[in-house]
Amino acid sequence: MATELARLGATVLVHGRDDNRGQATLTEIAQATGNDRLGWYRADLGELEQVRRLAAAVAADAPQLDALISNAGIGGEYPVGGRQVSADGIELRFAVNYLAGFLLIRLLLPTLQASAPARIVQVSSTGQAPIDFDDVMLTRSYSSGQAYCQSKLAQIMFTFDLAEELAGTGLTATALHPPVTCPPRWSPLRSAR
Repeated sequence: MATELARLGATVLVHGRDDNRGQATLTEIAQATGNDRLGWYRADLGELEQVRRLAAAVAADAPQLDALISNAGIGGEYPVGGRQVSADGIELRFAVNYLAGFLLIRLLLPTLQASAPARIVQVSSTGQAPIDFDDVMLTRSYSSGQAYCQSKLAQIMFTFDLAEELAGTGLTATALHPPVTCPPRWSPLRSAR
């Protein structure tokens, strides 16, 4: 998605946890598009203070934000080894998949509002599960699947509330499930040939 936005001429700001991979990503995007209006920001979304610093850096560097696309998340059996917590002591999937995006959006909302029309897009999942409000951090009975699915439900619920809050302001908030990409041998286009 970042490459396509850069190809359209947009300034693209990319975030991640690894400087080497981040710089390599910017190089790939620049080579593929000829667009050099790219920025890299390093932050671990498993630590809310780093999310705060990320938001402050983006707001300082980009007084206009036309879109915020939140695509970070932890799924599957990562990290291996059962329940893990963030630097802030929060169950890791809930911290990264929900709280980090919530905080980043809230902190960048003034910049987005000043840039209206603008949009917020949260890449979420159709994998959702009810949240046990008596054990949100899953300390009694941990399952990585439950942790992932409840964090994604929380993300979608926040997006619905945010969309209602922003109605009529020129900002939109949307949650989506990413498309599943089939390997080439299973591609409907290939089998139709």
